[in-house]
Amino acid sequence: MFHGKPSLEIARGLKVLRERIEAARIPSSKLDETLNIATWNVREFGKVRRSEAAIHYIAEILGQFDLVSLVELRDDLTDLGRVLKILGPYWRVVYSDMIPDAGGNRERLAFLYDHRAVTFTGLAASVNPPRKKSGTEYLPQFSWWRMPYMASFSSGNFDFVVIVAHIRWGDKDTDRLPEIRSLAEWADLKRRQNKAEDKDILVMGDFNIPSHKSPLFEAITSKGLSLPKALQKLEFGTDLAKGKRYDQILHYAHHPENFTNVGGVLDFYQGNSEPLFPGLSKDKFTYQLSDHLPLWMQMNTDIDGQQLDQIIQARTRRKPR
Repeated sequence: MFHGKPSLEIARGLKVLRERIEAARIPSSKLDETLNIATWNVREFGKVRRSEAAIHYIAEILGQFDLVSLVELRDDLTDLGRVLKILGPYWRVVYSDMIPDAGGNRERLAFLYDHRAVTFTGLAASVNPPRKKSGTEYLPQFSWWRMPYMASFSSGNFDFVVIVAHIRWGDKDTDRLPEIRSLAEWADLKRRQNKAEDKDILVMGDFNIPSHKSPLFEAITSKGLSLPKALQKLEFGTDLAKGKRYDQILHYAHHPENFTNVGGVLDFYQGNSEPLFPGLSKDKFTYQLSDHLPLWMQMNTDIDGQQLDQIIQARTRRKPR
């Protein structure tokens, strides 16, 4: 982290923020053994220039993880560049194009990662819905207000694909249902492809799902996506009040034991914005940091033992002729 010589006010804020980060109990990752991943909706990041304090705080939060999916990154990438400068030379980013219409809200989706811990392996694309021939044209069978985005990564000897999405808000919960169902169907089709980049698939982002008892959660998990065990035990949400489970990390796990470590929510707010931004209202605070909290978990990335077990099991099942 390269905070340099911040002002006295920012230095004090960073001290408070680090205490709040410490309370989240995020374990350190180990090279080629574990990976800390997160998803964070950084409210309208790039629409209006962030303060110097906000840039330092956002960098400090992101730096706790090895791979982060960013939601609500806007068309102007200037503030992202300011954050990357503080994170340092090992950090990289891949991001989607922005969508200029009102539904797209000029938003991008992105993956920010520390390439010492995780390697980008080449796939980066917007999600293409299946098409059906109609006359002489091939037309998509469903669509999203903002196209989900995916990329492939490797850490240790563990390869995986991550898909990030930002589901529309709508006028009511049921307005989100078609997009969520479509995403579940698409992810299922993806994992069943014979030439799929990898069978281990993570689906994360802001799904605007109020709770795990909601029909929206039933829809996103209807095709086999599931919560990692580390996140099943969480009893609070990812909004500042910690009452709504808007953000999710879900998976199809070819190696499910890789997704059973610790996880949680990093609460940088803790009911009080004053130590970070003195005199700032809660609403304005959300446009400096966010109205969402990062959701995170740690994965195992050393699968040598699992692969050896599979070889042994496969060969011992064979009957001699």
